[in-house]
Amino acid sequence: MGRKLLLQHINVPGINTLEVYRQKGGYTAVEKALKTLTPDEVVEEVKKSGLRGRGGAGFPTGMKWGFLAKPEGVPRYLVCNADESEPGTFKDRYLMTYIPHLLIEGMIVSSFALGAKVSYIYVRGEMMPQIRILEKAIAEAKAAGWLGKNILGTGYDLELYVQPGGGAYICGEETALLESLEGKRGNPRIKPPFPAIAGLYGCPTVVNNVESIAAVVPIINEGGDEYAKLGIGRSTGTKLISASGNLVKPGVYEIDLGLPVEEFIYSDEYCGGIANGKRLKAVVAGGSSVPILPANLILKTVNNEARLMSYESLSDGGFATGTMLGSGGFIAYDEDQCIVRNTWNFARFYHHESCGQCSPCREGTGWMEKVLHRLEYGHGKMADMDLLVDVSKKIEGNTICPLGDAAAWPVASAIRHFRDEFEWHVTNAAEATTRNYGLAGYADPLPELETV
Repeated sequence: MGRKLLLQHINVPGINTLEVYRQKGGYTAVEKALKTLTPDEVVEEVKKSGLRGRGGAGFPTGMKWGFLAKPEGVPRYLVCNADESEPGTFKDRYLMTYIPHLLIEGMIVSSFALGAKVSYIYVRGEMMPQIRILEKAIAEAKAAGWLGKNILGTGYDLELYVQPGGGAYICGEETALLESLEGKRGNPRIKPPFPAIAGLYGCPTVVNNVESIAAVVPIINEGGDEYAKLGIGRSTGTKLISASGNLVKPGVYEIDLGLPVEEFIYSDEYCGGIANGKRLKAVVAGGSSVPILPANLILKTVNNEARLMSYESLSDGGFATGTMLGSGGFIAYDEDQCIVRNTWNFARFYHHESCGQCSPCREGTGWMEKVLHRLEYGHGKMADMDLLVDVSKKIEGNTICPLGDAAAWPVASAIRHFRDEFEWHVTNAAEATTRNYGLAGYADPLPELETV
């Protein structure tokens, strides 16, 4: 099992309290950053680490920080995106629940690096227990002098606030989040300008995911170069994975990036294999918005190389034979699961969560839900698969924010890899309402590639 940087002390009794967190080395990153480093040096350590955004996009965090405008006399803001809403993803909630001071410490160090005097943690509205946990931890930190005026006598001031959202998935998009934080309807903004130039209240703003900000703590404690030694290639460090579905041991795991997918699924150290002795049929590797892959393509690439849990390996082959690491929402399906029903369920979610601002997304997600519903319930037509692919193409790339893409990719990939199952729902409509298609050839070894 790889190193634990974020979850090392997660099972220590009382780790959610300031006292125990301090006993385990908590807030040493704040001391190091504020007393021995300049803000630019903190940014440089994050750049050295190679840390990529853990919320889904995988954009280099240090580079994002470097884009922040710094006009004289204008406040800057750091906003933590804790609006974790994507089906299959729950690792940020886990962090906030069990080790909230890690996030707060990361917020202090990151705010110092960015020159922010006021920062916010925007939490999904349904997560009221986590909101209360964070508010209690912030009060503890402030009472002990880690927040507020003149932190550690360094002259640096920081106020940190928790802001509940309204329970809208669209507010996971950073500009919609900022609109919501300003008290408006959570509609994504047209970019440019980007938040680094004109974000919260029109001021320069950085929006980072919970895990990304928490990872700043071990980066500062150990140094960016040491952090970069973990992982593989450009996928440096560790990654939290939300593992769910038909697994023996679902849960949140911290892995070294580069771990083989097969080891993650079947090793006793991680998920322990497929539950009830069943066989693996398919995997959604990075949350509901990424392409689904059949068992044979998630375990190996088309070049017959072991598929790794990294940004590069999972995307090997593009969308034709690959997928994305995304937010790390790893959902495994056994041989008894129905891909048509799963795809319809995802389409329902995206139709419901579309803000309706863009016509392709507003109308297209509704069409996809309706067509998938009739396929699932025995009223489908053979032309429906091509219709779904056509609608997904009309949505993809034609919306202000990536929600349209997130809705289109699962549908297009499901038909690409499981078209025979969709067709079976048409040709065996009555039977499809009483049983599922089964494993078919989705786990069969890939054919050998011809060598020239």
